[in-house]
Amino acid sequence: MILSNTAEYSEDNIRTLEWHEHIRVRPGMYIGKLGDGSSADDGIYILLKEIIDNSVDEFRMKTCKKIEITIEEGKVSVRDYGRGIPLGKVVDAVSKMNTGGKYDSRAFKKSVGLNGVGTKAVNALSRYFRVQSVRDGMGKRVEFSKGDLIKNDDPIPVQEKNGTEISFIPDPEIFPHYRYRKEYIERMLRHYAYLNPGLKIIFNGEVFLSENGLKDLLEEEMESEGIYPIIHLKGEDIEVSITHSDKSQTETYFSFVNGQNTTQGGTHLNAFKEAFVKTIREFFNKNFDPSDIRKSIVAAVSISVEEPVFESQTKTKLGSNNIGPNGPSVRVFITDFLKNHLDNFLHRNPEISEAIQRKIMISERERKELSGIQKLARERAKKVSLHNKKLRDCRQHYNDQKSGRRLDTQIFITEGDSASGSITKSRDVETQAVFSLKGKPLNCYGLTKKIVYENEEFNLLQAALNIEDSLEDLRYNQVIIATDADVDGMHIRLLMITFFLQFFPDLIKNGHLYILQTPLFRIRNRKETRYCYNEEERVAALNEMGKNPEITRFKGLGEISPDEFKFFIGKDIRLEPVIIDKNQMTDSLLDFYMGKNTPERQIFVLNNLVIEDFDLQEQYDQSLAEIRYHEDQ
Repeated sequence: MILSNTAEYSEDNIRTLEWHEHIRVRPGMYIGKLGDGSSADDGIYILLKEIIDNSVDEFRMKTCKKIEITIEEGKVSVRDYGRGIPLGKVVDAVSKMNTGGKYDSRAFKKSVGLNGVGTKAVNALSRYFRVQSVRDGMGKRVEFSKGDLIKNDDPIPVQEKNGTEISFIPDPEIFPHYRYRKEYIERMLRHYAYLNPGLKIIFNGEVFLSENGLKDLLEEEMESEGIYPIIHLKGEDIEVSITHSDKSQTETYFSFVNGQNTTQGGTHLNAFKEAFVKTIREFFNKNFDPSDIRKSIVAAVSISVEEPVFESQTKTKLGSNNIGPNGPSVRVFITDFLKNHLDNFLHRNPEISEAIQRKIMISERERKELSGIQKLARERAKKVSLHNKKLRDCRQHYNDQKSGRRLDTQIFITEGDSASGSITKSRDVETQAVFSLKGKPLNCYGLTKKIVYENEEFNLLQAALNIEDSLEDLRYNQVIIATDADVDGMHIRLLMITFFLQFFPDLIKNGHLYILQTPLFRIRNRKETRYCYNEEERVAALNEMGKNPEITRFKGLGEISPDEFKFFIGKDIRLEPVIIDKNQMTDSLLDFYMGKNTPERQIFVLNNLVIEDFDLQEQYDQSLAEIRYHEDQ
């Protein structure tokens, strides 16, 4: 049978979108994934970053020393004290594509944003967008809604200092249920401060300021001092800081281009890693294995490039091969810098070079001791993967730079066959994978990396995530723990978080670990069905849905059918990120919650219980009194 397409196709089907319409129809082209603010790379943070980038560029052009940022109830305001947008071009600068001052290399030689798109994207994707520019005693204000100009005031005399203020409210039609998380914003602003020493950033009254650049960054990010003092080297258009950690077993890198945090690395980070290995080998005149040289390294590299080329609008990976139109390649530039400056530093500081050599030798010995175990572990993981017993993979992956939906990739770590079965049947096979746990994982606190290879669950999970050697090979952007909301589920969740904190803390620090939030109640009547995630939502639903609705209390994920599960892991998925407080030491955290201090932890739990039942309260008081009595004895 031959089927013919009878749909009409004429001139009426050809449509030209206005600039803001195209952005609103295809927002992912401009800001990556949308999200709700639970992930650091969600769209609302990209909107904020695009505006801040322009203000930072004013600092880099030595025309601004302070940026003020406020976020209150979803409204964002960014005020810099730079030159201000030329008053006659304020509307064009924020609403006409391919319009901006950064095309003129004399004004912005090494800018973060070069294509004039970022501010327009923020404008188009905001319910409310206002720009105020002040230049030499005159000010102009314009306002937009969803990219449409709604107010265009004439310039008037003002008493304010020169600069630009942009305020916006993300459009809830594009970003439903969004929420800015203070932790993500503060991390972003700290990076801006480290990359621009002397720039004062004030966020809701808190000041971010750095004097020592990338050296401050490493000191902030590391829980303890490295095995040797941080090596801090600066040159024209390049800055690096390097040490090795005695806590982590993985490689940790922070890379930047023109002040932009390139979270996916790129040509400059690859060049740095190669150059570091080459310099160390030549200094010691030994052909050390690259993995032994870089194991547990903590390093940051920042370079400035003329007209950088990024692999996406969100600028997370550098694609440029050259420093500038007439400059050397990125690889040659970084290699020459390290060969000269790092080599000289090591000769002048023999105690540090000796510490590095000791670290390499220890890593080499540990690698050889684990080699046999690793080989067997890889073989087991390969066999299990072939039989697809624990991992139901997806088709796209986070470490595939060509993948169109790589930022959307997720893996659900589930408990039990019923829960994994429901998620597997309802998932998006393009971007969502499922890994099934068998029972409760081992409490791995205080154990060595050897256990990761000897324990089948940990070994297979490590293989599924592809994080044995480096987080750069991570196959999923979001690693989601999906357990029941009961005591056993909470315990499994805690054990899995312990596993990642113990062996792969950077997975958490880089914002990849999440907890899946699933509804506790289903309430329905003849007209509608509602899912409630907490008691407050349940009460509200009962009040609004009338008399005698049917109420179902979900005791576990296995009780939720695949037809229902698709609503909880689709576009309305609720995720709670696992975030480590920058002031919290991981070692002390794990020791308290997962160590052997049982009485101390028991008192903590009892002191933090919320008990509404009178009889249970009496039992609680008696138990607590008995514990304290035995402690006194």
